[in-house]
Amino acid sequence: MTVRKSRGGMLGLAVATVRARRTAFAGSFTALCLGVAVLTMSALILLSGDGGVPGRYAGAPVLVRSAQGGTGPDGVFLERAPWSAGEARELTRELAAVPGVRRAVPDRSFYAQAVADGDPVRDAGQRKGDRLGHGWSAAALAPYRLTAGRAPHRSDEVALDRAIGARPGERITLLTAVGPERFTVSGTVDGPGYYLTDERAAELSGGVRVIGLLTERGADPGAVAAAARSVVKGSAVNGAGEVLSGGARSELAPVRDAKTRWIGGQVLTAMAALSAFATVFVVASTFAFSVAGGRRELGLLRAVGATGRQLRRLLYGQALAVGTVGAAAGALLGAAPAPALGSVLTDAGFLPPGFAVRRQAWVLAATFAAGLAVALTAVWSASGRAARTGPLEALREAAADDRPMTRARALTGIAFTALGCAAAAGTAFADPTDMTTLALCTAVGLITGVTLLVPAVVPPLVRAVSWPLARRRGAGGLLVREGMLAAVRRTASTTAPVLATVGFTVLITGNTQTSVHSYATRDTASVRAEAAVVARDGTPGLSDAAAGSVPGTGLLATTVYGGAAKTPMEAAGIDPGAFADVHHLLRTVSGSLTRLRGPGTVAVTESALATLGGRTTTTVTFEDGRAERLRIVAVVSDRTAPTPYAALLPRATVRSHDPSALTDVVYRTGPATSGPAASSAALRGLGAEEVSVADYARRADAEEDRLVEVFTLLLVAMSAGCTGVAVANTLLMSTADRLRDLRLLRLSGATLRQVLWTVAAETTFVVALGSVLGALTALPSLLGVRAGLSGTFGVPVRLIVPAAPVAAAVAGCLVLALAASVLPVRVALAKETRAGAG
Repeated sequence: MTVRKSRGGMLGLAVATVRARRTAFAGSFTALCLGVAVLTMSALILLSGDGGVPGRYAGAPVLVRSAQGGTGPDGVFLERAPWSAGEARELTRELAAVPGVRRAVPDRSFYAQAVADGDPVRDAGQRKGDRLGHGWSAAALAPYRLTAGRAPHRSDEVALDRAIGARPGERITLLTAVGPERFTVSGTVDGPGYYLTDERAAELSGGVRVIGLLTERGADPGAVAAAARSVVKGSAVNGAGEVLSGGARSELAPVRDAKTRWIGGQVLTAMAALSAFATVFVVASTFAFSVAGGRRELGLLRAVGATGRQLRRLLYGQALAVGTVGAAAGALLGAAPAPALGSVLTDAGFLPPGFAVRRQAWVLAATFAAGLAVALTAVWSASGRAARTGPLEALREAAADDRPMTRARALTGIAFTALGCAAAAGTAFADPTDMTTLALCTAVGLITGVTLLVPAVVPPLVRAVSWPLARRRGAGGLLVREGMLAAVRRTASTTAPVLATVGFTVLITGNTQTSVHSYATRDTASVRAEAAVVARDGTPGLSDAAAGSVPGTGLLATTVYGGAAKTPMEAAGIDPGAFADVHHLLRTVSGSLTRLRGPGTVAVTESALATLGGRTTTTVTFEDGRAERLRIVAVVSDRTAPTPYAALLPRATVRSHDPSALTDVVYRTGPATSGPAASSAALRGLGAEEVSVADYARRADAEEDRLVEVFTLLLVAMSAGCTGVAVANTLLMSTADRLRDLRLLRLSGATLRQVLWTVAAETTFVVALGSVLGALTALPSLLGVRAGLSGTFGVPVRLIVPAAPVAAAVAGCLVLALAASVLPVRVALAKETRAGAG
C-alpha cells in the first residue's frame, strides 16, 4: 500500500502539522520574522537615495560641475579636479550667454572661521574639511539675503552669518589658511558662511568646481539645462563639465556625505548579512531538531506508504507555511521603524544630515521573497534526513542517538572548517582593507564547520569534563552525564546557537579593538617628536601662523589629481629633511626623499605609483586647476607611509597651488619657545593645542573609532539577538520533548528539586561547552588579523578581546537557556504534582 496524496494534500498536511506543533515552530517564525525585519529596514535605508540638494546651491535651478578626474580607492572619497582660473572664466562667459540665463556664478570656496573671545567660532554643523569662505556673488546661489548692512566692497570687509552675533561696522578676526586677519563686518546674511569680495575670494581659494546658473523669470530650467549641455559639450575647456538640474543637484553634496553614506552602507550590509546567516542558522537548526524529535511520526507515515519524496515535500510545505507568515510579518515589522532607525544612524554619524527614508513597495516584496527563500534553503538538510527515515522509526522507544553524525554532515563540516582555516591563514598576509572580509569568512566557515562537527566532539568532551560528576554520591551527576551522552544530537543542537553567539561576539569585538589599537601603535612608534600640535575641536586644521609658531615639521594637506585620468590622491607638503628625521621608520623602495626639492618633484607610495602607471614622471593637477609635469624622485613603502597620504611634495609647492590648504599636524621636535602657559594661550588663539604623540595617534582616528565602536555594538547586538532566539527556541523544544522522561524520573522517586537540578546542570554544561567552542572558533581569525597587522605595520600588535561584551554574551546565553529549560519543566511538573495531590 502506498500513500497517494496530491501536492495540495501534502501542503495541507504540512499546514496542519505546523498548527499542531506551533510551539516547536515558534522559534523559526520569530527568527525569520526578525531576520526579514532587519533586511527590510536595511534595504529601505540603503535604497532611499540621498539627502537632497545642498542648501548653498538650492537657489540655482541649474548647476555645472567639473567632470575632471576619476574616483579614488574603495572607501576613499575626494573632490573632483577643479577648473583653473582661466578655464573657469571662459566657461562662465560661455554659460552666461545661454538663453534664459540671467547670471552665471562661479563658486570659489576657501577656509575661513571667525574668532571670538580668543577662540575660533564653530559654526552649526561644521565638520573637518569645511570651507565656509566664499565670494559674495556665490551667496545668490543659496540664495542667502542680507538681513542688515550691505555687501562687502573692500578687500578687508566681510558679510557673515547673523547667528554669529556680529553687527555691521564691528571689527572681527577671521582665521584663514595664512593666519588671523582683521576684517570689518559690512553686513549679515540669513545663512552660514563668510562672504568676501569676489576678487579677495579668488586670492584665497584654489580652482572652481561649480558654476551656478541663475535663470530669468519664467525660464524653463529643463530647456536651460539642455542648452547648457550643448555649450559644455562644445566648449574649448578641456573636459568641460557635467550639467545638473532638479533632483540631480543632490550629487553636489559634500564628499564627506558620500563617505558617510558609504560607511552606513557597510554597516547596513553587514547587519543584513549577519541577520541572513543567523536566520538560516536558526531555522535550519529548528527544522533539524523537529525532524529528530518527530521521527516517530515520520516513521508512521513511512509505515503507511509515504515515500521519501513525499516526506521531503512535507518538510518544504512546513517551511513554506512558516516562511509565508514569518516573512510577511517581518516585512511589515521592518517597514514601520525604518525611519526611526534612519534617524538613529544619522545621529550616530552613519548617514548624512537631512537623510530621509522612503518606503517603497517593491522593496517589501523583495524582502518577503528573500524571507521565503531563506526558509526553504534552511530546510534543505532536514528534508534529506526526513527522506531517509525508515518505517521502523515508529517502533523505537529509546531516545539514544545511534548515528548522530552522518557521513555527509562530517564531510561538509570538514570542508567548512578547512575553508575557515584557509581564510584565517590568508588573513595573516592580506592588506588591512581585505582583513575584515577574510576575518568574517573565517568566522562563518569555522562556526558553520564546527557546528556541523559538534556531534562528533560532544561525546569525548562530555566524558572528560563530566567524569567528576559520575564519581559523586547519588544519581544526579550520573543522570546528567548519561543523558547528554544518550542524546548527542539534542546536546549538539543546544550547543550550536551558544557557539555561534559567543563566537561572533569574540570575533567582532576582538577584531575591531585589535585593529583600532594597531593603528594607534603604528602611528606612535613611527614618529620621533616631543609633542604634536593639532587643531582644536571645532577647527578643521592649522593655519600657517599656527604651524610656523612651533619648532618642528608639519604636514600641509591638499589633494592632487594624478595622470591623464586625474585620479584624486591625498597629498602633503613637507620639509623633506625634517620629515625624514621625525618619521624615522619611513622606508623608501626606490629613490630618496632628499631629492624632493623644487617645484618639479614628487614622492609617491607604491600603490600610487601603480595607479599612475609606474612611470618616472607624471602630470599632476593641483587644487588651483593647473597641471604640471613632475619627476618622481622617491617611492615610499605603503606600510610605512604616513596615513592617508599617497603623495609627498615640497611644502612651497603645495602652498603655491592651494591657498586654502591647512596643516593637519606639526610634530614639535624642539622646546616650546615661550614656556608652557604662554605657548598654550598663543596656540589657543590660533585654534590649536599641543598633545602627546600617543594622544594624537589615538585622536587622529577618534571619529572613525567612535563609528567603529557603534558599528561593533550594532553587529554584536544583531548577531547575539538572532542566535539568542535560537538558544531559547532549541531548549524550549528539547525540554518539551523530554517531559515524558522527566515524569518517569519523578515516578522513580526523584524530587522536583532533583529533577530541576539535573536539567539546570545539563543546561549549564551545554552553555559552557558552547562558549568554549565559540571562543576557540573565533581565535584563528583573531590570530590571523593580529599577524597580518603586525606584518603590515612592522610593529608588534597586541590581541585585544574586551571581556565585558563576551561575559555579557555568555551570561545572556546562560540566563536564556536556564529560563527556557528549567521554568517549563518546573511549571509542567508542579502542575502535575498538584493535580496528583488533589
